[in-house]
Formats: sequence, structure tokens, C-alpha cells
Amino acid sequence: MLTININEAQERLLELIRQTQNGDGFIIADDDKPLVRVLPYEEPEKSRRLDIMRGQCVVPVPDDVKAVGREEIIAMFEGRE
Repeated sequence: MLTININEAQERLLELIRQTQNGDGFIIADDDKPLVRVLPYEEPEKSRRLDIMRGQCVVPVPDDVKAVGREEIIAMFEGRE
């Protein structure tokens, strides 16, 4: 990846941007210390719907879970017996 001094990057910014559009990124450095990496923009992937099957199935709850009351659950989380 091309590393370019910040002063030179200012002078050649349009050229560097066009180069990046072709898929080549570059690093801007100051006194040989990398400051930023410039990469071409990529469209994010479309998110998948996670709730597409909502309401289509039921997860059974075991009887022993139903028997535990609200206060008992809170006590377990708080470390009480």
C-alpha cells in the first residue's frame, strides 16, 4: 500500500482519491509515522431480517422453570439462597 507524506497528499489529493476509487488505498504519514489509512468506500451488506420466523414456532418451557417464582430468580441473580 502506498505511503505518502501529508504535505504531498495535500498537493495530490484529487489524484489519490481517483486512485482509491480504482481499489487502491493509501496511507498518509507525517515524519514517517502513519496517521490515517484511506480505503475505497464499500456499500455495507444489507442486513438480514432476524425476525422472519417470529410467531411460527414455540419453544417449550420445562415445568421446573415454570415452578420458579420471580423472587427466587432475583435471589439467584443476587447470590442469595
